[in-house]
Amino acid sequence: MKIQPILYSYNLPDYTIFESQKTFDYYIGKPDDTYIVLGRSNNIDKSINCENVKRDGIITLKRPSGGESVILSPNMLIFSFKYKNEKIPNPLKLFKLINSKLIENLSILGIKNLESKGISDLSIGNKKIMGSSMFTKNKTIFYHGVLNISEDVEIIERYLTHPSKEPGYREKRSHRDFVSSIKAEGYDFQQEDIIKSIEISILEIKEELN
Repeated sequence: MKIQPILYSYNLPDYTIFESQKTFDYYIGKPDDTYIVLGRSNNIDKSINCENVKRDGIITLKRPSGGESVILSPNMLIFSFKYKNEKIPNPLKLFKLINSKLIENLSILGIKNLESKGISDLSIGNKKIMGSSMFTKNKTIFYHGVLNISEDVEIIERYLTHPSKEPGYREKRSHRDFVSSIKAEGYDFQQEDIIKSIEISILEIKEELN
């Protein structure tokens, strides 16, 4: 009999802003534990290494947005925002705007060779350091991104299988050859400085949307 973890609905703190009464609200913080988060269309049997996940007691969640499964850990940052409007922005254009602001402000911080890859990834050179997804509901668009500050990519290799869909720039690389972190790329910033750069980016996006 195959071991399968219990799958819970996504309920981490960043999602609480979706119910905020504000037209625009945002959240930035680090996870309090290690989690696996499946995309809306992901199958638990195909997306994760169930035996390792079950053995290590990793909580497994499923988010309402698309994209592939991800790992969250205290060595990463989650940042999200919600925007409510009669006219919802085009998701692809919004992804482009978000990544352009992140690249601009993280570059000011000192990170070099940042690029927007695939639909919504952020990379340093050809290695992914950030993934994101979004969904719309009740005239509200919700975005959330995960930036790898210092997590070892071996944890991704241990818990996630190779995704069924991948961006062209991945070129079938394994997780350990495809994913990196800000620290692994040679940067050792204070987390507060990275948070500030992200916050500036989100507030600039708010101005663009208004």
